[in-house]
Amino acid sequence: MARRPPYPYALLTDPVELAKLGEWSEAVYRDFDAYSRGRLDEPTLRERYRLRVAILCLDMTGFTRAAIRQGELASLLRIRDVQQVCGPIFRERRARLVRAFADDLTALFDDPHDALDAALEVHRRIAAFNRSALASANPAECCIGIGYGDVYAIGPNRAMGDEMNRASKLGEDTARGGEILLTEQAHQALRARPDCDFQLRRNEALPFAHFAAVPREAGGTAPDAQSPK
Repeated sequence: MARRPPYPYALLTDPVELAKLGEWSEAVYRDFDAYSRGRLDEPTLRERYRLRVAILCLDMTGFTRAAIRQGELASLLRIRDVQQVCGPIFRERRARLVRAFADDLTALFDDPHDALDAALEVHRRIAAFNRSALASANPAECCIGIGYGDVYAIGPNRAMGDEMNRASKLGEDTARGGEILLTEQAHQALRARPDCDFQLRRNEALPFAHFAAVPREAGGTAPDAQSPK
């Protein structure tokens, strides 16, 4: 194999300066540097940062279209409406962290059942809000992905790794309005629940299988997976 040339440009390597980017703490950058140099082994790194959590990733429908059709302020008020509805739900279901970014919400739970309970309640209360006098002319629905497993408790959401990647992909890009999609590990933890049916889904755009959680009170029918998000 041909020898690769050296990298000819400057790198930002100072943990203090890297931490200013807002992704990870200075300590995390120092530990990653130590690991990459062989001064810290993977078991130590995992013991220091790994955490088992349930991850709920929520996205709102129609944000871009609402901004174009109704104007920027109206679209921002839709975000506020969803946050006002979801905030009490996440507190009631014992979320250990809730973080908002643009039209997304991320919530972490110790128990995957709390995450699914929260997701089901989000859809119930958003539907009630959208029927109420408080709703805007173009109210948002929520699209939810849930993952469960070990992640690295780092970054703004305190959860980075495969399950976070999968849950966010399901919530932000795959689920439709009113839908709850589960990763395989989340489904494994929740499949015995008597209040939901779980429907296996496959999507050519995703490298993993997932499941739709459909409350039995809804008649076992998930939202149309082909409808626009």
